[in-house]
Amino acid sequence: MLNLDPGRIIIWFVVFLLSLTVHECAHAWAAERSGDSTGRYLGRVTLNPLPHIDIFGTIIFPLIAITTGGWMFGWAKPVPFNPYNLRDRRVGEIAIAFAGPLSNFLLAALFVILYKVMFQSPLLADDQLGDLTQPVYTLINIGITLNIILGVFNLIPIPPLDGHHILRNLLPDSLAEMYAQIPSWMGFVLLFLLVRMGVTAMLVQPLFELVEWVIR
Repeated sequence: MLNLDPGRIIIWFVVFLLSLTVHECAHAWAAERSGDSTGRYLGRVTLNPLPHIDIFGTIIFPLIAITTGGWMFGWAKPVPFNPYNLRDRRVGEIAIAFAGPLSNFLLAALFVILYKVMFQSPLLADDQLGDLTQPVYTLINIGITLNIILGVFNLIPIPPLDGHHILRNLLPDSLAEMYAQIPSWMGFVLLFLLVRMGVTAMLVQPLFELVEWVIR
């Protein structure tokens, strides 16, 4: 039987929900800055997780994954935007797509800073956190790990990930039109194969090594 730790699952879920919320809020904020306020009208420019939650992708699927021995992974409700409202459609779509992964990298950096302050600062005594030391350490470690994975994973140029929208807008129009026709189901198959082949693990490893060097 799996040795499930309810406390660790709760910490995972809290960090997971925070990370998805910041990711989707960043998409909506970038869309507004690029000229489209659809996300604002729908209440998506907010750090309140409720408007971003997809019942299956944000709650059911991640909890099933982690309680069956896998990683907590999933998705939130996509932020819609009207491309015709963007001041520069190509630049705007790239900015909107990139804002989500960038927010995860910034969150990971924030957790690294928090680790340095909480566990390596000479101003704090070793036992200052008391019984909270292990939960705080676990929360920070999950925050770093999960946000690096979310940031890198979403930059993979395969539909329906953010990297797909970035690359599509960088390609010449003729190639972009063909690239846009790749169906989402094929994207999921390719992503599954990349995960099984260890390609995604290879992509995140350099960032994990960078973090280890920074906090050494």
